[in-house]
Amino acid sequence: MTDLHAINKAAEAKTMDEGAFPAQTQQPPGLTSEMTPLPDHGEEGWVGRDRLHGLKALITGGDSGIGRAVAIAYAREGADVALSYLPEEESDAQDVKKVVEEAGRTCVLVPGDITEEAIARKVVDDAAGQLGGLNILVNNAGFQWARREGGLADLKTEEMDRTFKTNLYAMFWMSQQALQYLDKGDCIINVSSIQAYDPSVDLIDYAATKAAINNCTVNLAAELGPKGIRVNSVAPGPIWTPLQPATKKAEDMPKFGLNTPLGRPGQPSEMAGAFVFLASPLEASYVSGTVLGVTGGRPVF
Repeated sequence: MTDLHAINKAAEAKTMDEGAFPAQTQQPPGLTSEMTPLPDHGEEGWVGRDRLHGLKALITGGDSGIGRAVAIAYAREGADVALSYLPEEESDAQDVKKVVEEAGRTCVLVPGDITEEAIARKVVDDAAGQLGGLNILVNNAGFQWARREGGLADLKTEEMDRTFKTNLYAMFWMSQQALQYLDKGDCIINVSSIQAYDPSVDLIDYAATKAAINNCTVNLAAELGPKGIRVNSVAPGPIWTPLQPATKKAEDMPKFGLNTPLGRPGQPSEMAGAFVFLASPLEASYVSGTVLGVTGGRPVF
């Protein structure tokens, strides 16, 4: 049985030690292997209880961060998984594949840049084809850019394009394509953010996409509910993933996540439970159109 107290203490220790997050940067999209310290994705801590037995899930951004933690948890809960990621993240994806297969589940790798519509749709088709169906779509892939000096005045069109296409367009394209495979009892889980509720000035475009994801989640829940398909969203707070050193300034890292009531950033492993709950056809059978915050205490209302 999982020792939840030990897991929580271990996660806290990783993020509370003075100097645990030294100043560091990477080039986007960033790699887990180059982070100091390495994030906790539940590799050692997550013990499954067969809550997703026999289900098939596609997770975008599944190579690292929250997506990696979700993939590991889903596999240990009995699901087969497909990972969508950028080709340059192949080494991270291979690491996840190994952990998933060690859990006795199938792991399908479907790399590609989902900011391109044809690729986004093909990823869904390839995942469903290789898994033999699709029950869960997790729209987790996201992009932000905080290495700018000001707000609106410093916002570049190419940055805005990448943010909107990654966070919003791909979500629409892939959700639309997934409707060919999803059936009664299946679900879509989107990833919002605390930024939808408490936006940072230097994340003006990113925050806008996350607020839109909340709205889209409610709309899709209303549309797909009569078909028995549930649609929900998870809103993370500051979580230690490659996105942080890859898109923020080096000097921001030592203070990252300290503005939460719990006084620290979260680990990807601390997000996984929300995704397992929302995917469970038993535990969340009457949950749709909601946003579940995992924010270290920052409000999502």
